[in-house]
Amino acid sequence: MLFSINKNSQTSIQEQLRNTIVAAILNGQLKGGVRLPSTRRLSSDLSVSRTTVVLVYEKLVEDGFLISANRSSFRVREGLPGVSRGGLIQEGGSEKTSLDWQSRFKKKPGQQSNIVKPANWQDYKYPFVYGQPDPVLFPLAAWRECSRQAMSELAMREWTTDAFAQDDPQLVNEIRTKLLPKRGIYADESEILITSGAQNALFLIAAQLMARGTVVGVEDPGYPDARNIFSIQGAELVPIPLDRDGACLSGKANACDYLFLTPSHHSPTNIRMSEERKTAFLKMASLHDQIIIEDDYESDIHSQNNPSLALKALDQTARVIYVGSLSKSIFPGLRLGYIVADRVLISELRAFRRLMLRHAPSNNQRTTSLFIALGYHDTYIRKLHRIYKERREIMKDCLDKDLPGLCRIPDAGGTSFWMQGDDVMDAENLARRALEKEVVIEPGHLHFFEPEKNRNFFRLGFSSIDGARIPDGIRAIASLMPTE
Repeated sequence: MLFSINKNSQTSIQEQLRNTIVAAILNGQLKGGVRLPSTRRLSSDLSVSRTTVVLVYEKLVEDGFLISANRSSFRVREGLPGVSRGGLIQEGGSEKTSLDWQSRFKKKPGQQSNIVKPANWQDYKYPFVYGQPDPVLFPLAAWRECSRQAMSELAMREWTTDAFAQDDPQLVNEIRTKLLPKRGIYADESEILITSGAQNALFLIAAQLMARGTVVGVEDPGYPDARNIFSIQGAELVPIPLDRDGACLSGKANACDYLFLTPSHHSPTNIRMSEERKTAFLKMASLHDQIIIEDDYESDIHSQNNPSLALKALDQTARVIYVGSLSKSIFPGLRLGYIVADRVLISELRAFRRLMLRHAPSNNQRTTSLFIALGYHDTYIRKLHRIYKERREIMKDCLDKDLPGLCRIPDAGGTSFWMQGDDVMDAENLARRALEKEVVIEPGHLHFFEPEKNRNFFRLGFSSIDGARIPDGIRAIASLMPTE
């Protein structure tokens, strides 16, 4: 059968059938002039109402994909843009060429190594993936209410126009008055820039401040995408080792122009930097005229009691550039983050951002500002704290029982556990075999400057897996571990 539908899907049958037919036309499976099954036959084949099929066909006629002779005879319209009797036409109507694009590239991000996870990780029974929320926990009704309010006629007058380089003042105010004070940070509007997520924030900072010859200290292990962003600007990267107090002050760190740190809890180990170490870094930065980029990537939801102040909160000389994100505390697909820094830098970053995307989507900004202003964000965060604490305790007990000695930082916060197997274990191989048991884990070697020497590390997240499934998932991992 050419068309299929899923009656258990939350998407309506009409929408499923329309999407399937349109996709078949656009990818050339249904060519111009081809007659579709009659409405009676298709309704019988799919066991759906004939009225449903008629409505879909008629809507496709209205949209220009089909032509009809009567209520039961429909054909694919010929001459649709990009579609021919032979299928899709090449873009621009020309044949494929053998251009040497590689020689034209000035940068090659496609050759960089990145952390990957199965695209369908949600379909696995035990998804120990990191940085992905459990969609069941999200207050969808509250978000819809905020979206509805943002779409009111009065509100739309404010955000539907082109804001050029400006951000939604309501969102900036909510971040300034509700989110930042929890981290000990007090800033005015001129010191805050909204970005399309933390990744965009780091790219803006790197593109504005780094070039070939710039020396950047990055934690080792650390955040791979930060290394990739800095290196593609030509920066020379210097590994900064860790100890129990966080990133270390070493001779190499002294020689850097910029330092990229995750002090509230280190990525990926979750080590929390001591207050003494924070003070020492600020003193070193002032002494050597350095700038610190602080990525406070999970500040709202990590499970530490009495969270420490952000490094930015201790900054008296404007040497700390603070990067925050709403991806972990709301949802990753929102793609909203922010930078807090000296107003001179923010002004230039705003001008640079204007050349890239002007500003983050205004409707998302307004909906998010309402989500925070109406208290839904705080309520959701409290819920996450409670549930993540429960999952963390379950997972720690299971790790102590079934994978004893592998957890590197047993008392750390965050929404994951950083694991180290014995020297002969290959976590990438473990991850491949785990998929066969419906378990998704994240190999950790890409977090290191020398990944091939650290193939026995992996990370287990618990934000996206139901607590009741954690024990069986950990036991499945344990069954794959090599035995002496």
